[in-house]
Amino acid sequence: MRSRVNEAVQTHYTRSDLGDVILAALESAGKDVNRLTPEDLAPIDEFHIRGRAATLELARAAGLDATKRVLDVGCGVGGTSRCLAKEFGCRVTGIDLTDEYCRAAAMLSARIGLAHLADYRQGDATELPFDDQEFDVVWTEHVAMNIPDKARLYKEMHRVLKPGGTLAIYDVLAGPSGPVLFPVPWARTPDTSFLVHPDELRRLLVEAGFTVTDWSDTTEAARAWFVSLAERIRKEGFPPLGFHVLLGADFQAMAHNQGRNLQEGRIALGQVVARK
Repeated sequence: MRSRVNEAVQTHYTRSDLGDVILAALESAGKDVNRLTPEDLAPIDEFHIRGRAATLELARAAGLDATKRVLDVGCGVGGTSRCLAKEFGCRVTGIDLTDEYCRAAAMLSARIGLAHLADYRQGDATELPFDDQEFDVVWTEHVAMNIPDKARLYKEMHRVLKPGGTLAIYDVLAGPSGPVLFPVPWARTPDTSFLVHPDELRRLLVEAGFTVTDWSDTTEAARAWFVSLAERIRKEGFPPLGFHVLLGADFQAMAHNQGRNLQEGRIALGQVVARK
């Protein structure tokens, strides 16, 4: 089953020549692609609800600093890893199932001068290609929704963490009021969507050997952010650079459903910090 799901997930996210597509969108937005800054990449860099604000909140809750060696599981095009490297000076390795994302991530990190702090590998989050106790922090944002074997996912995260290390999670969870409307940004159909309820996530983490030290329900903040985003798109249309560049023409339907899922309580958002 895992290989079938992995193939479907990669098909959902893969867009051929993604790096070139992103550079073309940057040029359309009036950016000099030979002199890019992290701010230039912001519209596509934080591929999760509430963007950079949510990343920085989690980073502070997890106590990130320049001494930390971080593994970003499900790194996408590398936005979060670049943010953590730039803001906190930590060394970040990103891993993602989608090879095209890893290539684009490495290219963009090099173009903004962060290749010495951020590197990328293609791989499966439930079979992490790293040694035991290699990282101070394992980080993941909006990734577990695509992974059915969550027990194995969190056990692998536990394995690669040093004793006393930190797990930092920001994820979409199942809401109290029933099934998700598809398509959504992480899945076009229910076949690749595997949401758990908050209490189930807590149980999985404890069973994997973690102690949960901080838990915040950020669903209300996510709702407000999405209302504001939808209003901006309604007034101004899609900008040259945005998540639609990553997901293609049906992003509009995904965004609409994501807003409804939030408003109707079909999904919830959780920020979780746990220790090994």
